[in-house]
Amino acid sequence: MGVKRIYVQKKEGFDVEAKRLWEDLSETLRLPNLKGVEILNRYDVENLSEEVLEKAKDVVFSDPQVDDIFIEDYPFNKEDKVFGMESLPGQFDQRSAALSECLGVFLNGQRPVCKFAKIYILKGSLTDGEFEKVKKYLINPVVARLCEMSKPQTIKDNFPEAKDVEIVEGFINMTEEDSRKFYEKYGFAMDLADLKFCQDYFKNVEKRDPTMTEMKMIDTYWSDHCRHTTFLTRLEKIDIKWETLKKVYEEYLSSRDFVYEGRKAKDICFMDIATMTMKELKKRGMLKDLDESEEVNACCIKTTILVDGKEEEYLVMFKNETHNHPTEIEPYGGANTCIRRRNP
Repeated sequence: MGVKRIYVQKKEGFDVEAKRLWEDLSETLRLPNLKGVEILNRYDVENLSEEVLEKAKDVVFSDPQVDDIFIEDYPFNKEDKVFGMESLPGQFDQRSAALSECLGVFLNGQRPVCKFAKIYILKGSLTDGEFEKVKKYLINPVVARLCEMSKPQTIKDNFPEAKDVEIVEGFINMTEEDSRKFYEKYGFAMDLADLKFCQDYFKNVEKRDPTMTEMKMIDTYWSDHCRHTTFLTRLEKIDIKWETLKKVYEEYLSSRDFVYEGRKAKDICFMDIATMTMKELKKRGMLKDLDESEEVNACCIKTTILVDGKEEEYLVMFKNETHNHPTEIEPYGGANTCIRRRNP
């Protein structure tokens, strides 16, 4: 059955996205010769029968009231400039995943391989330079790329066989000069002292050379984003020229004496300075609505919100730690951010 290709386009009057994009490109990129924009949603599906396609085309792929659907071919105008955009390999594509799941209803739960691309049709007499400017404006290279316009024989991913994990041979016995060269070659986030710490650990505890995967993983979690090295760096010498800031800093030192009275004080660092007011308010019993949990990054307060005439308990987030998770969920993008969540 090969690959089936389906184009879906909003009908005149419902093509709001295309018209807004036309206005955006015309104004932002200053393209007076751009006379219009059309957008197609292109779907490629592997091994989809004609029977299932006929059942799904007006249910899954399109809404007949607002969409026009084209099977296999679309009547492109040779005078128009056309390009397409698709997700990078490995990047989670929500449309492709949703399409595969929906088609599984017609295939007794079997989900076909699907691939989605957005096709842009630019009308008017654009120069090649203006055309490239539009592509650069619309395609974020971190998560997407230009797609091929011709239909492939297959859309199944063909990944090369994984190689054995590389061992950093001789790591635990590297000299200072070897360590410096190794550090410069791979551009680690950690510094040379951190690298020496890792070297001592693998030499004295693991008693082996690490893999490159281990070194990259350690370096990722040693980075400023995950370890907050900038915020947690001990401040040993502080020179403040502005009198107002000196007064604020003195108030901070006074608050430290109160907060850490009777116990070992934490190092003076940006993180301690930033959180000292909250620590003092908490110790004085002035944060009665503070939600306390093992998660120390977020500032949440407990409150009651009226929802549909009924009071419900909520946690309101004033700040929530935002983590990129390139290895766990998406290789390029994706940040886990929460603004507000209901109290379970």
